[in-house]
Amino acid sequence: MPLRITYIGGPTALLEFGGLRLLTDPTFDPPGGEYTSGPVTLHKTAGPAIPVESLSFDVVLLSHDHHADNLDQLGHAALTRAQKVFTTVAGAARLGGNAIGLAPWASVTVPASGGHSLQVTGTPGRHGPEGGDRGPVTGFLLQSADAPDSAVYVSGDTVWYEGLNAIREHARIDRAVLFMGAARVPEVGPAHLTMSAEDGVQFARGFPDAAIVPLHFEGWKHFSESRPEISAAFAKAGLEHRLHWLPPGRPTDL
Repeated sequence: MPLRITYIGGPTALLEFGGLRLLTDPTFDPPGGEYTSGPVTLHKTAGPAIPVESLSFDVVLLSHDHHADNLDQLGHAALTRAQKVFTTVAGAARLGGNAIGLAPWASVTVPASGGHSLQVTGTPGRHGPEGGDRGPVTGFLLQSADAPDSAVYVSGDTVWYEGLNAIREHARIDRAVLFMGAARVPEVGPAHLTMSAEDGVQFARGFPDAAIVPLHFEGWKHFSESRPEISAAFAKAGLEHRLHWLPPGRPTDL
């Protein structure tokens, strides 16, 4: 099943798959913004490659609604343009409207063009080390009714941990969009809150059929790793051929 991805910036990409246009974690504010939540202030350093008003989309895949680097002001305003917004159960309760909460392994079938349909399934996630209080997050499995034996995985903000192994029981992943960058904020401590380069390597080893597409490794000040660190870790593991870097603003077929 063809997958076309257009990288927009940060955690935001447009996926064209199974007859639908799906937008991941919408962030469209210009650079220079500061976003404070509790003791943490996040700093945005880059704007989107494509302005939100130039995009059309059917579905939003929102890993969580409570951090601005995954849903900024213009991204939040764009949610009403989608038919459905899939997110966490808690996030859907906050957002209301067209938001649908997905608990881990809960699925919704979305009608698509040409009589097709796409199944969207929530997956587990952990936004940093065990025992932290950073709120619930979700990832997503995308499976077309026309090719049910394989799936696209969108990680959302999670680290690599044992809970992700269960994905293998539900689908064969042939393309994985991983939120990386090893996000760190001093108020939380030294632990990374999104996948590190080594986490990405562990995922690639655990899912040997998956092409790996890194997202969410640039555009915000709190990332501690970017493309050089990710490429070096995959090269050291002999897995650099599995990485697919997306040019900003240009559709790429995988």
